[in-house]
Amino acid sequence: MQLLLKRPDDREAALQQFMQEQQTKGSANYRKWLTADEFGQQYGVSQADIDVVTNWLKSHGFTVNNVYRSGTLVDFSGTAGQVRRAFNTEIHHLSVGNVDHIANMSDPQIPSALAPVVAGVVSLNDFRPHTNFKPHGNYTFTSSGSTYQAVVPADLAKIYNFNPVFTSGITGTGQTIVLIEDTNVYSTADITTFRSTFGLPAATFTQVHPGSCSNPGVITGNDGEAELDVEWAGAAAPGAALELASCADTSTTFGGLIAIQNLINATGTPPAIMSVSYGECEAENGATANAAYVSTYQQAAAEGVSVFVSSGDEGAASCDANATHATHGIGVSGFASTPYNVAVGGTDFGDTYAGTNSSYWSSTNSSTYGSALSYVPEIPWNDSCASVLISSKSGYSTPYGTSGFCNSATGKADYLTTASGSGGPSGCASGTASTSGVVSGTCHGTAKPSWQAGFLGNPVDGVRDIPDVSLFAANGVWGHYYVYCYSHTAGGGAACTGAPSGWAGAGGTSFASPIMAGIQALVNQKIGASVGNPNPTLYSLAATEYGSSGSTSCNSSNGSGVGSSCVFYDVTQGDMDVNCTGTHSCYRPSGTNGVLSTSTTSYAKAYGTSTGWDFSTGIGTVNAANLVNAWP
Repeated sequence: MQLLLKRPDDREAALQQFMQEQQTKGSANYRKWLTADEFGQQYGVSQADIDVVTNWLKSHGFTVNNVYRSGTLVDFSGTAGQVRRAFNTEIHHLSVGNVDHIANMSDPQIPSALAPVVAGVVSLNDFRPHTNFKPHGNYTFTSSGSTYQAVVPADLAKIYNFNPVFTSGITGTGQTIVLIEDTNVYSTADITTFRSTFGLPAATFTQVHPGSCSNPGVITGNDGEAELDVEWAGAAAPGAALELASCADTSTTFGGLIAIQNLINATGTPPAIMSVSYGECEAENGATANAAYVSTYQQAAAEGVSVFVSSGDEGAASCDANATHATHGIGVSGFASTPYNVAVGGTDFGDTYAGTNSSYWSSTNSSTYGSALSYVPEIPWNDSCASVLISSKSGYSTPYGTSGFCNSATGKADYLTTASGSGGPSGCASGTASTSGVVSGTCHGTAKPSWQAGFLGNPVDGVRDIPDVSLFAANGVWGHYYVYCYSHTAGGGAACTGAPSGWAGAGGTSFASPIMAGIQALVNQKIGASVGNPNPTLYSLAATEYGSSGSTSCNSSNGSGVGSSCVFYDVTQGDMDVNCTGTHSCYRPSGTNGVLSTSTTSYAKAYGTSTGWDFSTGIGTVNAANLVNAWP
């Protein structure tokens, strides 16, 4: 188990000020990154308070395994009986969806004498976060006459303009990208096959278990996540070293979180770039677990680490991941909603909707299987019948209502799903939900960071909004998806032989996050420095491009005619709305299936695109070469 400590208010204010100076050019502390020891000594809980806490734990029979260098985290272990007596909560065996679990039956109670220094127990259950990828599927639009366009590394490089920096020698050389997992890869040979097939140089790839944590081995299903993370981070930065950092899940803690904590609390300089492709909604994650991600990413950023996190694959319904419909209302992932990470959302390509496939894709492949001809116009990734674009393409005037698409035979047969790129306002980062998985009760969102406030399109809602940026993440609804090599057929993979069109295919923001991490590796090589939290710079560059009214030349809908100097592409067509039932943020004037909406009495889809920032795609997508060259 982990006990999260909280620093005094004056130390927190001092840390916030210092981190702002780390991002302020001209400051004496600009890019002056801390070590774990410096972080703990200057901004951790005092040793006297730590001693009080650890002595209290020992007095209740617990074993204190480790006090992290950060001075904000204690690793301890004990029995369910000791937990019951010390924290006044019982641990029970549960069966949920025919799967056995353990979980606490009430929130742990912290003694009042310790409350000023203890935030809480991070987790007392073994419910695991979900991966953020969706296997490629067959859809109406693409299975009858249209051709699937499987996206490969050469396509990525063409569409998002990587090639100019690759040609100039900026490939991520000298940089290390760490992919955070709770599993090892199924086969390192898969990574080799992926790179050789698609013309990428041989990789420097290692698997580590930081801090001597337990080796998780291969976890079927999650190992596919690990392989696509490694493969596509390397596609974006083919010269970078790739490191998979994995720890086994404990009975109460996600192994990926342990891996990050161990990396940033080690001696020496931590790796400068990390990517996380897992998620759990804030209202399910719980206040202390949410706070643990805030604390962990905050420390990482103060040490110069850039953390990229996939925003999720369930629209604005992150408490309904992998569901056929949303029932819990609007919510976001607590893994992605902290102020110290870049939340990466997902798009699709809009050429199929527009009927312009031949304008953007060659009828023949290159030697490395690329076929993209230029930048392709983008729309939010959305597989749901609630999508206005899918609904209208299917001949329906509305997605909702008795005569709407979501209640039609085709809509109910093929498009009842929450699968889509995620975004939304932080709503339950702290407090306690009165209804499980629903933003309710005493829930509060994480406060809006200064670099996001006032940005064109970003609402004046006082909370952290996600995503920050997006990249292609679709799994085939409009014919486009990613190819990756994952030969574990028992886990849903396919043999990596023959044409890549027969390999495993998928989408999800799990692809977008490691690719953005790869782009950061290109930036870091170019400027010769680590940047910590990239968001202040990303938003500053985007504010310059969009101004107060947006950029017509950088509108993604221009497609191949988009401006050559654009750093970001503003996605302004489509939405990420999903279908729903029930009463939580569900507009259902008639029919069984409604659509997720900020109003239950009128149609206010959650959420659509707009000029500038929006919940569907954040700032938008990126021109990799222009971003690398514009970074200050």
